[in-house]
Amino acid sequence: MSKCRNLLLATAAASVLAAPAFAERLGIGRPALPEEIAAWDVNVMPDGTGLPAGSMSVEDGEAVFVDNCSSCHGDFAEGIDNWPALAGGRGTLTNARPVKTVGSYWPYVSTVWDYVHRSMPFGNAQVLEPDEVYGIVAYILYSEGLVDYDFVLSNENFTEVRLPNEDGFYVDDRVETEFPVFTAAPCMTDCKAEVTITRKASDLKVTPTDDQGHPAGTLPDITVASAEGAAAVVEAAADAPEAAPEATPETAPAEEAAESTPAAEGPDPELIAAGEAAFRQCSTCHEVGEGAKNKTGPQLNDLFGRQAGSVEGFRYSKPFADAGAGGLVWTEETVHDFLMQPRDYIKGTRMSFRGFRDEADIAAVIAYLQSYSE
Repeated sequence: MSKCRNLLLATAAASVLAAPAFAERLGIGRPALPEEIAAWDVNVMPDGTGLPAGSMSVEDGEAVFVDNCSSCHGDFAEGIDNWPALAGGRGTLTNARPVKTVGSYWPYVSTVWDYVHRSMPFGNAQVLEPDEVYGIVAYILYSEGLVDYDFVLSNENFTEVRLPNEDGFYVDDRVETEFPVFTAAPCMTDCKAEVTITRKASDLKVTPTDDQGHPAGTLPDITVASAEGAAAVVEAAADAPEAAPEATPETAPAEEAAESTPAAEGPDPELIAAGEAAFRQCSTCHEVGEGAKNKTGPQLNDLFGRQAGSVEGFRYSKPFADAGAGGLVWTEETVHDFLMQPRDYIKGTRMSFRGFRDEADIAAVIAYLQSYSE
């Protein structure tokens, strides 16, 4: 054993002596050249620092987006399958499943431009020219309803566009505010001068009670002088006749329940809820409900019975306006056919949504939209 130990010690010592000192330079490589650093130093700052010269309109950017981004993110930046949505999702950051998009989460347009320039398209990064990046970012901003269709984004007006969640970020100050509290030595003895009961479960309304305020399932307080008396109380309670149960909707005769319950009317609430979920694909461009406004697409309140292309203040494409002038009115049938294949139903529409593939989704969306129609 001693020979083996000596051999191991000798081997370890030789390794240490052969290794270079930690402070020594290994002599591998060379300093990076200024142009090599510049190729990687492509940060774009919120104030526009680092932006190259360039520009592109929303209209031209839409074509670039469709060619390079829509296969993953959808024609309207709504996301496909597990690929993320780039637009929509405002007001969801406090939800269990927040939708983090350019409009709901990202703080600065520079973050969008820099990320697209560095990393997109996926698997073929940094093939886009600066003008094309401006166009893609402009189209994303348009999909969020932040700019108009005729908007041109450039390095000159870049800082004029502000994202809704710009003030939603703050400096991480946990080192100053939290670490001192949680790293201090914990108190183990005499931490409080006096221990008192400040609240009870009944105060917090977490204990069920009966009509008299007693905890549910308990008998009222009874003072008993002896064990024999306690037994007598229990025996009396056991011999007492059971009170007839009050009639409830569950115990009432079927005829009475039928008379007191009106027949269900209106759309199925579960179908409407399913429609609300399916409508998320549409919410990037369309609003519905109280205060709904025109975005990339028109608001959809009171859709049924309305002439196509007739929402005041919305600029429709010529094919859509012509369809309305030709007598197209939105009914369950026409909405169904449109949602199946929008581009085929109205040739030349700017709406590039491919349509729902599932009949159940179409039925659910129709029920959801009907809930916002008089």
